[in-house]
Amino acid sequence: MGRFTAVTLGLVALLALAMAFGGLWAALALFYITVFTFFMDKLTAMAAPDTPGAEFPAGDTLSAALGLLHFPLLFGGVWAIAASGLPVLDRVLIFLALSLFLGQVSNSNAHELIHRSARPLHRLGVAVYSSVLFGFHASAHVRVHHIHAATPHDPNSARLGQNFYHFAGRAWIGALRQGYRAEKKFRQGKGGHPYAIYAAYAVAALALAALIAGPAGMLALFGLSTYAQLQLFLSDYVQHYGLRRREISPGKWEPVGPQHSWNSPHGFSSALMLNAPRHSDHHAHPNRPYPGLQLDRMTMPILPQSLPVMAVLALVPPIWRRVMDHRVRQFAPASAAPRP
Repeated sequence: MGRFTAVTLGLVALLALAMAFGGLWAALALFYITVFTFFMDKLTAMAAPDTPGAEFPAGDTLSAALGLLHFPLLFGGVWAIAASGLPVLDRVLIFLALSLFLGQVSNSNAHELIHRSARPLHRLGVAVYSSVLFGFHASAHVRVHHIHAATPHDPNSARLGQNFYHFAGRAWIGALRQGYRAEKKFRQGKGGHPYAIYAAYAVAALALAALIAGPAGMLALFGLSTYAQLQLFLSDYVQHYGLRRREISPGKWEPVGPQHSWNSPHGFSSALMLNAPRHSDHHAHPNRPYPGLQLDRMTMPILPQSLPVMAVLALVPPIWRRVMDHRVRQFAPASAAPRP
């Protein structure tokens, strides 16, 4: 747990210093989550050990701490960007560094929290997602993505040949709609719909941003939220691109297996994202705490670069397809190939 703690809280500290003082600290925060992370991933000795069956009580503690720290960082960032009076370059650097933190660390942590059975942790994850205007993901991820991943029924599983820009808009709308319908079906006769809670949290976040910095604060929150959401969709795009489960009978699909998600073994970025790049094992065991997620290079599709690097490649469709399409075909049997 020391590795996860040092890597994530180190970035938290740099972001806090950047918001307080700007200057070099803002540059260092952005450097940490981009260039430094890239080169640290090249040190294979940083890879996390596999410890099957181990218990990680400290995992929930770190996750809860990151969830609580999300809010002062988010709204501190709104102040720094919209009302602090820092130089423009400093504000741009803080925006970029904080957006990357929200998309890669806070998103991964909120994802972990919504899978926890303890109600306070689950609610904290919902609050984190809602504060970046994305509360419905808490429903869509659990009730749609985990059920339909790697099938045409999942809006967050990109088909072979689909570029990210076409995927992102359809995934956002699809997750919003299907999450709503799935929750309505699940809660039939059990009271209110959680989308009302997500909306209330989002309104509260926008109101707080307005209180901090007026319309400029609301615009800053909207910009940070948009950037963070795009990174989440980039992760979904990369981690499921082209992989499909077999349709074993009309409307019935084979169980999700290790071959249905892309994974990354890179140690530093995995620590930063709480092992989110170990995606196959997460789908196989959604409630397994992040420190215990396993990686099997023999049965799981492995990305050629770390998840953040692959997300950048996904923004350039011709390069992405050149790198990934032939790899997808190694794991795509004829029966699972996308239909014309």
